[in-house]
Amino acid sequence: LRNVSARTGIPLVATGNVHMHIRSRQKLRDTLTAIRLNTTIQEIGSHLNANAEQHLRTLVLLEKIYPKTLLRESINISKSCIFSLDELHYSYPHEFIPDNFTKTSYLHQLTKQGMEKRWSSGHIPETIKQQVKRELALIKELGYEPYFLTVYDIVNFARKNNILCQGRGSAANSAVCYCLGITEVDPTHINLLFERFISRERNEPPDIDVDFENERREEVMQYIYRKYGRDRAALASAVITYRPRSATRDVGKALGMHCDQVNQMTKDTSYWSTNKILPKRIRQGALDLNSSAVTQALQIIEELIGFPRHLSQHTGGFVLSHEPLCDLVPIENAAMTERTVIQWDKNDIAALGLLKVDCLALGMLTVIHKSFDLIQKQRKRTFTMATVPTNDPFVYKMISKADTVGVFQIESRAQMAMLPRLRPQCFYDLVIEVAIVRPGPIQGDMVHHYLKRRQGKESVTYPNEDVRHVLERTLGVPIFQEQVIKLAMLAADFSPGEADNLRRSISAWRKHNDLQRYEKKLVDGMRNRGYSETFSYQIYHQILGFGEYGFPESHAASFALLTYISAWLKYHEPAAFTCALLNSQPIGFYSPSQLIQDARRHGIEIRPVDVTISDWNCTLEEAGNNSALRLGLRLVKGISQKSGVNLTTARTQDAFYDSSDLMHRTQLNQAELRTLARAGALKMLVNSHRHQAVWNTSGLWPSIPMFKSMQISEGIPTIRPPSDAENTCADYASMGLTLGTHPLALLRSRLMKFHIVTNTEVRQCRSGDKIRVAGLVVIRQRPSTAKKVTFVTLEDETGNVNLIVWKTIAEKYGQALTNSTLLGASGVIQRTGKVLHLVTQHLVDYTHMLDDLINHPRNFL
Repeated sequence: LRNVSARTGIPLVATGNVHMHIRSRQKLRDTLTAIRLNTTIQEIGSHLNANAEQHLRTLVLLEKIYPKTLLRESINISKSCIFSLDELHYSYPHEFIPDNFTKTSYLHQLTKQGMEKRWSSGHIPETIKQQVKRELALIKELGYEPYFLTVYDIVNFARKNNILCQGRGSAANSAVCYCLGITEVDPTHINLLFERFISRERNEPPDIDVDFENERREEVMQYIYRKYGRDRAALASAVITYRPRSATRDVGKALGMHCDQVNQMTKDTSYWSTNKILPKRIRQGALDLNSSAVTQALQIIEELIGFPRHLSQHTGGFVLSHEPLCDLVPIENAAMTERTVIQWDKNDIAALGLLKVDCLALGMLTVIHKSFDLIQKQRKRTFTMATVPTNDPFVYKMISKADTVGVFQIESRAQMAMLPRLRPQCFYDLVIEVAIVRPGPIQGDMVHHYLKRRQGKESVTYPNEDVRHVLERTLGVPIFQEQVIKLAMLAADFSPGEADNLRRSISAWRKHNDLQRYEKKLVDGMRNRGYSETFSYQIYHQILGFGEYGFPESHAASFALLTYISAWLKYHEPAAFTCALLNSQPIGFYSPSQLIQDARRHGIEIRPVDVTISDWNCTLEEAGNNSALRLGLRLVKGISQKSGVNLTTARTQDAFYDSSDLMHRTQLNQAELRTLARAGALKMLVNSHRHQAVWNTSGLWPSIPMFKSMQISEGIPTIRPPSDAENTCADYASMGLTLGTHPLALLRSRLMKFHIVTNTEVRQCRSGDKIRVAGLVVIRQRPSTAKKVTFVTLEDETGNVNLIVWKTIAEKYGQALTNSTLLGASGVIQRTGKVLHLVTQHLVDYTHMLDDLINHPRNFL
């Protein structure tokens, strides 16, 4: 090498070919190599390193191995790397500006037209006029017109193609965005803080998030690719890191562990505290902790958690450029067809000031659109998001009773527990409701203070009018990010840019401990303006509690609009709303079974799947003055959409006269035909029960040409009808729901022997009563801010009961809690007003009872 260097004039440099920082990481490195090559360590062969020497060394050790001149050359190489990211030049796309317009004049004209459309009466509020004027001036000063015009163009495409969309996030702080139709949040309904959206000091492009119907978002994305080309439009990347479950599966496979062992370990990952494995849970899973293979696997898994696993694509963050993106960043094809991604994530993009437009998917927009279509078809009434009647007292009454299954944002356990306490009466109450059940207000101890003040149990005081102006709408409690920024500006004399930097520090303080540098300025600023030290530190600690979970008012307002519309649909058009939810699965907290049961409790007639009537989707049918809901073929497990559409298409040509006709005209295979029979979907066709339908279809096979002339006549035996238990089990097996007898009703006599009560009886209990309950597990939830508390919802034939499972109980009865389908619980009733929970003390897995519904044991006792 020295001779080559001398002849070519290329200097030598010392390198250790370093792959790890310390020698002990060799096992982890070998495991990652096996994972990358999709094989096991035992089979990897020569791909593994022969030793563990490729690790970092101190300079003292390096000088003992390499000549100093070779080490010094690395410094020369470093000095020659003078590239700076500041050398990258980026400009927004601007070719869509019409002739005879500048970017500024075009944005001004569109904004003016939008303002006149929004306030068609001509009475535009003076505050809005001044706000728009101020925003347009700042947009021009910072040169952001192309950004707003780009987003307007994308939203305009969606509206022209009847795709529902809704801007959210900080965009809702902008009156210009409202005039352009990017957001539907009326700026007169919330306190605008444009500095939350754009500020001179921040000097970076605004961030607009637009939600589109999840089933049609791809149309929008492909429009962007067509308009700008794959060379100038690409999605940002996202780095996916290892979590307990993925680490367990990959490591287990790399070490050659049996799949049963790996599956058992993955069942226990939900009880890991970040990257800490609980030995007790491993023993309960029947794994031998003394086994060297298990011990080694667990050690590597703990090390691997948090490592980058693979590079994925951002959920919808588009980067657009006037010049080819490859001049700025490497681009590549995504795993999905017709998509291109760049190799940088969203944080890199923000640092460089690249234009990013988030085209996100939101399932509730799909539900709302489908609901409107169903209403128009069934009732001949046309609705849009803008024409849904506002401020309906009956809707707010329903919300206050926590009757919100399926309603956007307020259907979770935590929200349902909060609704009867907060009792929203207007739109702004919904904005607060959406924001207050969040980790930030909870950790900042703001929720209880707000509720007490709202209920008149705690007085509301303000040190002066400035603070009153900021906090009056939330009764003196800071709930939104915008309030934090305004407090810093008004009470501590922060500039708009400094206040926004404070917000960013709040968002990252747990990671960077960056907030301390603002503490002195914040406290001193308040003290200098006459505030007491007690008040100053109180505000500071509330901001601290806000942490990275603070919710923007603008974001909450965007969501609250969808919350109200979905609640309005649930109250006034429950059949259409439930039908739309079923046709948009998977979405929300609840399965089709719970949605259907909730609909039946509200008096909606549910009709079963029937191949002679049902479409692929669920549909509405006439039922007197109301609408009945007909279940669609999509709910039958094992039937593809293609087969379902083929069936409905063939039926429109002529009605089916028997199951053989159905098979031959729809090209269904025998497995699909038997699946429909087991689901009870052929009962009308065969004029009998599901057992008879299964028998009749079992002998059907596609016709073979050479045997077409042969007709074999067989007698059809009479099969006994299924019992209620068999019907219920078949329904759950084929569709995951039943319109017949609930499983718990069939087991009630057995459960009563264990003194287990129904949920109807639970609702009659008082706080402190000790009871036993059992039900099908509907939801298991462990929020990050719940201090390891698990929330479980159980369902029986009379309704739902909510369990609170403390960490110690969860660890003691972990197998029953995580693996049971039918769970029993005993504990103490905790009641606050109409909100009721069972604080569990004991858990039992009763899943075997479900098997016993059909498979009665043969006891030789």
